[in-house]
Amino acid sequence: MNAPAELALLSTVHAAEQHAAAVARFTAALDAAFDGCAMPGDPSRCARFARGMRAALTRALADPALVTRAQREGSADTYRRHVIAADSRGRYTVAALVWQPGHASPIHAHHTWCGYAVLDGTLTETLYAWDDARQGADVVRSHPRASGAVSFGGRGRAGIHRLSNGSDVQAVSLHVYGVAVDHIATQVNNVLPLVRNTALAS
Repeated sequence: MNAPAELALLSTVHAAEQHAAAVARFTAALDAAFDGCAMPGDPSRCARFARGMRAALTRALADPALVTRAQREGSADTYRRHVIAADSRGRYTVAALVWQPGHASPIHAHHTWCGYAVLDGTLTETLYAWDDARQGADVVRSHPRASGAVSFGGRGRAGIHRLSNGSDVQAVSLHVYGVAVDHIATQVNNVLPLVRNTALAS
């Protein structure tokens, strides 16, 4: 093996080792958040758990090895999700979401607790309130979530929102979902409709 190829291999191995160590640090912090919370069905109702999750996400912002270059690759069509770690007990899954300009999530609540941190770029978070009479979500407000922003919330329609990238550069966010990895596509987002204006429709 020639010297440049050997250096490239050593660099790749070193990056992989750094990534593995960063993942281990992050999952250890997530595991610690469960300690002392006697609410296995919905730990997000435990204040200590919520603080632990926010603290873990905040520390993750300062750990550049946690999300690899490959896990920062986006898709032309919609935001792309890269699974980074999955708890062996099925309590949570960690994923990086990559948002190209113009990408947006659907309007949704969550079937489970969820926390996220914005690693790169700026996302816009739009908050909604559920209108039972019109069976839809009504806009409350929007605000920017710049790099460094951290959020955590429980399940249910009290936390309806939508994330979007309205900028002209890519954004990357780190998410922790309270589901096993096999359920990440079906048991996280509870997609909801926008309110229908019945006065105009009649």
